[in-house]
Amino acid sequence: MELRYEKVSKSFGSATALHPLDLHVPDGCFLAMLGPSGCGKTTALRLLAGLEPPTGGRMFIGERDVTDLQPRDRDVAMVFQSYALYPHKTVAENIAYPLRVRKVPKAERAEQAEQVAKLLSIEALLDRTPRQLSGGQRQRVALARAIVRRPQAFLMDEPLSNLDAQLRAQMRVEIKRLQRELRTTTLYVTHDQVEAMTMADRIAVIRDGHLQQMGAPAEIYDRPANLFVATFCGSPPMNVLEGEVADGAFRHPAGAVPLESGAPLGAAKLGFRPEHLTLAEVGSPGALTAEIYVVEPLGNETVVTLKVGETLVNLRAAAGFDRPIGEPCGVRPERGRLHLFDAQTGAALNGARKQEPAAAAGATP
Repeated sequence: MELRYEKVSKSFGSATALHPLDLHVPDGCFLAMLGPSGCGKTTALRLLAGLEPPTGGRMFIGERDVTDLQPRDRDVAMVFQSYALYPHKTVAENIAYPLRVRKVPKAERAEQAEQVAKLLSIEALLDRTPRQLSGGQRQRVALARAIVRRPQAFLMDEPLSNLDAQLRAQMRVEIKRLQRELRTTTLYVTHDQVEAMTMADRIAVIRDGHLQQMGAPAEIYDRPANLFVATFCGSPPMNVLEGEVADGAFRHPAGAVPLESGAPLGAAKLGFRPEHLTLAEVGSPGALTAEIYVVEPLGNETVVTLKVGETLVNLRAAAGFDRPIGEPCGVRPERGRLHLFDAQTGAALNGARKQEPAAAAGATP
């Protein structure tokens, strides 16, 4: 079932948590709302769930206007960061609770709970209580309780943030697999760009209550609408240098980087991803003067931090990279992978590279 926000806003007294938001989540889509803590993404989710009333605008689930409906009448299932399980009930009772509220017969409740438990590989845990479960098992129970309702949409509020790194990676796979099998429209709130990039069909990047950009993960990564999106999505983040555009190049105290024709003249910021850098000889054409600042071996690759003028930039190198810290070098950004941003607003500018126009919606510098 599709989800729609039409100019939905929320204020708490004089503080605006969410500026008018227009957002469309197609039927069956997995959309991640991504942004830092306090940016308004959880507020947007709670508004759709009916846990907070909006200050303005309308919300729709399918063709139904749910703006003024009670939470129980919206037919959505929410999965929380804290699991929100009943400690005195068994796993089976926790999973079946939404069916009990709907007065589904006991035998049918038990059968459906067992079916969903098998889907999540927790059928052996049905007689246990939450205190007997690990964090990952509790999150699976919370997911099962949401799934058993067969809602029109899943709303997930940072459901993996309480898990350790290994469990988070495992649960990312499980949630993505389940969503693909069930094809239930899912709105997933997270501050973790790895979760958003690996799980979602589309990403909506939020900052200070404003929608910055919405698009497929590859589009967000390759064609960011502004400097915030560029630096928030990516690990390590996009490198950014301050300088000016003149005579067909981006000019920096450490050197000049050739640009495609049409780049606007004047002060600007140049962005490039760590994987779009190569080491070069000092003084090579198109290379910036740098020195090796830190070397971080990661097993499958090495992240090299370079000092370019007074700015630190990251470069992805092969495993086994062993050049010494402090060694002078040149570093050359890949010409076809450059991004140029307005020095004042941070908005993406044309002319850094040849690219198709981004299909981003609602970009706000």
